[in-house]
Amino acid sequence: MKNEQEIENFYKTIGKNVKHKREEKGLSQLQLTHLMGFKSVSLVSQAEICHNQHFSIKHLFMIASILECDINDFFDGVEICKLEWE
Repeated sequence: MKNEQEIENFYKTIGKNVKHKREEKGLSQLQLTHLMGFKSVSLVSQAEICHNQHFSIKHLFMIASILECDINDFFDGVEICKLEWE
């Protein structure tokens, strides 16, 4: 379904941007995970590549705070197009 692909692309772009910002700050996935208060790296690793996980708004808020960046940076390159919703 076209809408599902657009949403998948949305999550992939956000994951790619989080990864870029994290690497820019010199943090590993594990370090970011611990700073977020989690023990397992699976959320961060899977959400960065959009593999059965994605970041929630709460996660993005936490990550922006930790990385000291603007939350809008995570939406760089996101294109919003008109979709038909059923």
